Amino acid sequence: MSYQTLCKKSMLFPGEMLPCKLGSTEIVVLWPERGRPRAFDARCPHEDVSLLQGVFEGNTLICSAHGWVFDSHSGEGLSPTGCELREYPIRVAGEHIEVDLDDEDERTGQA
Repeated sequence: MSYQTLCKKSMLFPGEMLPCKLGSTEIVVLWPERGRPRAFDARCPHEDVSLLQGVFEGNTLICSAHGWVFDSHSGEGLSPTGCELREYPIRVAGEHIEVDLDDEDERTGQA
């Protein structure tokens, strides 16, 4: 595992979303209500649209292009079902949130 600093911990609070970019990789960091921070690939599995402008409603992330809805605790597609966002391992290290982009998580969405 190779963790990289994504942002300062003070930039994210419960119920918030933080769009980020590391190199050419777009990442959306979500802190679900009653949950812990999660980092997902910020590309919607439907037509590869960026989720950086998505709408986060505390427990769901909605793609601004076509309205696909994802569970912010798991990345699982809620509408439609049968798709999933790729999740990256994330950790808090001191004052920073770090992400591991090298993780070989094979979970990807289906169009």
